[in-house]
Amino acid sequence: MNIDLLNKGIEDLEKKINIEKGRKSVIEEELKKTNSEIESLEKYNDILSKVIVLFQKTSAYSREQAKRQIEELVTKCLQFVLETDIEFLIEITESRNMPQAEFYVVSNYDGYSVKTKPELARGGGIVDIISIALRIAFIQIHKPKIEGPLILDEPGKHVSDDYIFNLGEFLKQSSSAFKRQVIMVTHNRYLSEICDLSYIVSNRNGISNVEKNKEV
Repeated sequence: MNIDLLNKGIEDLEKKINIEKGRKSVIEEELKKTNSEIESLEKYNDILSKVIVLFQKTSAYSREQAKRQIEELVTKCLQFVLETDIEFLIEITESRNMPQAEFYVVSNYDGYSVKTKPELARGGGIVDIISIALRIAFIQIHKPKIEGPLILDEPGKHVSDDYIFNLGEFLKQSSSAFKRQVIMVTHNRYLSEICDLSYIVSNRNGISNVEKNKEV
């Protein structure tokens, strides 16, 4: 009888352990997702800071020209990728004789519009999309001209599969239109296959192996 009680106790304990393992896995996955989102937002804030500095260093006329160029390119990118009526808006104000910029997205629907901060918008990895478009806009309008390739680390990491094809096409068209090489590191299979040249880097027993992607 004592053995039966002991076995039942062991069985109950194993069930509890398995439940806690499941909870741990969920928490670890949520933590991984949160850290990834934080990293994405940090990159986004970095490019926003650079754009703000650009505004601060230019005259009022040049500032307005740069503002329009950035708004137009980012808006086109959002509309191309998301296939919806959405706009990117920059509002510039003066604080202590220094221009300050706030960034918004405006979603247009039948009869009304919704204006919100990009980081509060939902769906489609909108912050990732805007971050990429801002980087392209920044290097294109910067004076003096910035030479060299556009280097992207995990572009569109949070963009859903519904829009990743459009994002890839936008990058290809931007590369062609601006005559600027795009170099990127990605785990996304589709993005790795749209390039003119692609390499697969794998790690076996602590040793990196590089080989040409035969799918390209």
